[in-house]
Amino acid sequence: MRVTAIAATAATAAMAAGCAGSVRTAPPATGAAGPGESSARATPAGPAGTAGAAATPKGSATPAARGVEAVLGSMSVEEKIGQLFMPVLYGPAADTVSGENQARFGASTPAKVVARHRPGGVILFPWAGNIKSVRQVVALTNGLQKASPEIPLLIAADQENGKVSRLAPLVTDMPGASVIGSTGDASLARRAAEVTGTELRALGINLDFAPVADVNLNPRNPVIGPRAYGSDPRKVAPMVAAAVRGFHDAGIAATAKHFPGHGDTNVDSHTGLPVIKHSRAQWGRLDAPPFAAAIGKDVDAIMTAHVVMPRLDPSGDPATLSRPILTGLLREKLGFDGVVSTDALDMEGVRKRYGDGQVAVRAILAGVDLLLMPPDYDEAHRAVLAAVRSGKISEARLDQSVRRLLKLKAARGLLVRAPVADPARAERILRSAEHVKVARLITAKAR
Repeated sequence: MRVTAIAATAATAAMAAGCAGSVRTAPPATGAAGPGESSARATPAGPAGTAGAAATPKGSATPAARGVEAVLGSMSVEEKIGQLFMPVLYGPAADTVSGENQARFGASTPAKVVARHRPGGVILFPWAGNIKSVRQVVALTNGLQKASPEIPLLIAADQENGKVSRLAPLVTDMPGASVIGSTGDASLARRAAEVTGTELRALGINLDFAPVADVNLNPRNPVIGPRAYGSDPRKVAPMVAAAVRGFHDAGIAATAKHFPGHGDTNVDSHTGLPVIKHSRAQWGRLDAPPFAAAIGKDVDAIMTAHVVMPRLDPSGDPATLSRPILTGLLREKLGFDGVVSTDALDMEGVRKRYGDGQVAVRAILAGVDLLLMPPDYDEAHRAVLAAVRSGKISEARLDQSVRRLLKLKAARGLLVRAPVADPARAERILRSAEHVKVARLITAKAR
């Protein structure tokens, strides 16, 4: 892959990704070998004494003066395609040698994978060996950013709190969404998200795959349940909106998930393909309000659901691959022009009908911008590159997605200064007395 130097001095992610929570406890089987306009939103500084500003004290300047369009215009097709990918890399440090990295990406360490493939971001998981201690995570995120000097990385976590807490026990043990929802107080959803966002940012993480915007309509739902704020969309929507504000208060990008709604299922999309038979009117009344509320608060990203809604799209494709749902409903009906991320692409719900390369191409054609955790990175990358070269994915369509990703990075300050987290500060902030007090307050007010 050709590397274009965008800045000569820059120093610079289930339950799967964010999804519906991955239940993996060990790395999956080894796969095949593989080869500004600044946003109108200002990047919040965060509350005094927290990590709102702590994550960017000393990073080298990146090419913000040239803006998003100038950065986009300086990139090769291969570099643009790299921005669409967010893989899991293996090991506790940027220079950790791992057979998983070599087999999956053709490079032995996380830093070498980033340097070789130029992904737009990475996502951290305990089962990949990424999360051991506060200082270790800080060193890992700093090392990953150093390996991506041209354009800083989105470094993501799937930290919903409660049932899905990838960074436990490092971060404050905050109650999950259902507990917060039971308080009836949306201000507590905002405070909880600000605490979590502040702690993630102190670790060098800049994107959280939260909040869950699903309405838990089916009490037998095996995958959402307590991860949702509740079963009434009129009560869930203000909670979701408040959480988005809380993440932004902390300077963290937020992701509402799982569009168009995963709340009325009795099948886990990690292991099967759920079908939801809501009509367009039912969807608008039951599923859509929390997503509309998140969009109203300028949510940075929305994650797709690997669910079939035949009355919204009769093709039988899951929403992740559905243009009528992602472009028709999300983009055109709800007016969302931020980043659309897939749920983890290693989940069975999205792999039922198509191979992994086709899945990546079809997702982009449907309206996706960020391909999360493709199970065969090399196959997915080759398929997208071939689709662009053949014109199946036009360069204009590719530019749409890369532009959205760069705008997200600009909105969170990543095109102004590459983040460098401070381990001593992170240790002071994580699980601080002030943050534990917020968790206890929510628990006390829960009903």
